[in-house]
Amino acid sequence: MKKILSAVLIIVFITSPLWAETKDPQASVKQLLGEIRQIKADVSGPEEVDSQKHSQSALGLLNVAEISKKALGKHWAKRSDPEREKFKTLLGDLFVYVAFPSSAKFFAELDMVYGKTKEKKKVVVVPLTVIHEKEGEIDIDFHLTLAGDKWQVVDVILDGISMRNNLRSQFYKVIKKKSFDELIRKMDKKLKSTKS
Repeated sequence: MKKILSAVLIIVFITSPLWAETKDPQASVKQLLGEIRQIKADVSGPEEVDSQKHSQSALGLLNVAEISKKALGKHWAKRSDPEREKFKTLLGDLFVYVAFPSSAKFFAELDMVYGKTKEKKKVVVVPLTVIHEKEGEIDIDFHLTLAGDKWQVVDVILDGISMRNNLRSQFYKVIKKKSFDELIRKMDKKLKSTKS
């Protein structure tokens, strides 16, 4: 009886949609974009609460720790643990309050065609082509890594331009011109102005 029960549990676990979603990088990208498309800016009450739930779900599909580390590059090692944590939290909040709402507008009515998922060194690439009314055909590559049993996005390449490298270049400019503290101040200011 125990053998039959454990066999049934294994089959249920393997065939459950949740397992499939966490083990399939393309499903993670679809889930990420599905959450982002349901985010609404400038709403209040229940709609705002609903949008925040979708934002938090979308954030869970990004590896913010890895994105933070790579975006700060050589400056990451120079920072203390509290500074790293502050930076990571601010970057995550900027995704939630700035990047996701503008992405929601961008992806709202797009037709999406997924290409064949491919492995590239330690990263899995999920290619996507979207047809935008004004921009035309746009190629987007989602780079994911496996964190535990969950596929998380670590970079997005939009028409050959890396989100992570773009962030790094902006962060480096501020740090070089001013300081890391100034970068944190600017990020905090951007977040506050978006929330108000």
